[in-house]
Amino acid sequence: MNWLSQIAAVTWFGLCTIPRRMGSALSAIFGIAGVVAVFVGVLSIAQGFRRAVTSTGQNDIAIVLRDGANDEMSSGLGREETRIIKDAPGVARENGAPLASAELFVIIDVPKRSSGTDANVPFRGIEPAAPAVRGDVKITQGRMFERGRNEVIAGVAAAREFAGLDVGKTIKLGSAEWQVVGVFTAGGGMAESELWTDTTVLQESYQRGRGVSSGISKPQVRRRLVENDWTSARRLSTPWACRSH
Repeated sequence: MNWLSQIAAVTWFGLCTIPRRMGSALSAIFGIAGVVAVFVGVLSIAQGFRRAVTSTGQNDIAIVLRDGANDEMSSGLGREETRIIKDAPGVARENGAPLASAELFVIIDVPKRSSGTDANVPFRGIEPAAPAVRGDVKITQGRMFERGRNEVIAGVAAAREFAGLDVGKTIKLGSAEWQVVGVFTAGGGMAESELWTDTTVLQESYQRGRGVSSGISKPQVRRRLVENDWTSARRLSTPWACRSH
């Protein structure tokens, strides 16, 4: 029992001397509390991002990237690769046409409504099949853009957050001016923070030739893609992510 009495004596001594070292005690308390608060905040941000990505992914969509690319920004596919994706036997079809979209992904600067400072916004070129591939895209204001014209539709979150994205407005993006013709929802997904236009027009505006960033397609059934379907494929996280040489 001697060790118990020693613990009690040390504890009592510490409590009794707190008034004499109030400053250092408070500094230690607030310091530890601050470290814990920052740590909890960092974990919350990480968990929130993970939950957002997981909850907005779709299990029946395949994203095909160049071999070695980790995201659309670092990926690049040519016309032949996109043709292989569309002709793959595992891709679903509607009225004989493949449910696949060759898409170009770039990042642009658009001023925020709240502060006027520029912030990054994803600008995506899509093909006509893109809404059917995703399945949950709805135009809530205005109309769909016309192919071959400098027209964009804005995700509802982007239109709410950034200036100049109201229907009917004209906004300068890069070296060209674009007319905002519609606002869309995408089931609460991350696409609602993007701007969409015609892939061909975006290629010409940003001098990307005929290259695209990715191929977005809807498989016939939910299954792991195999070597015979596309050049190379492997399952990553929701949604399916595949890589093409």
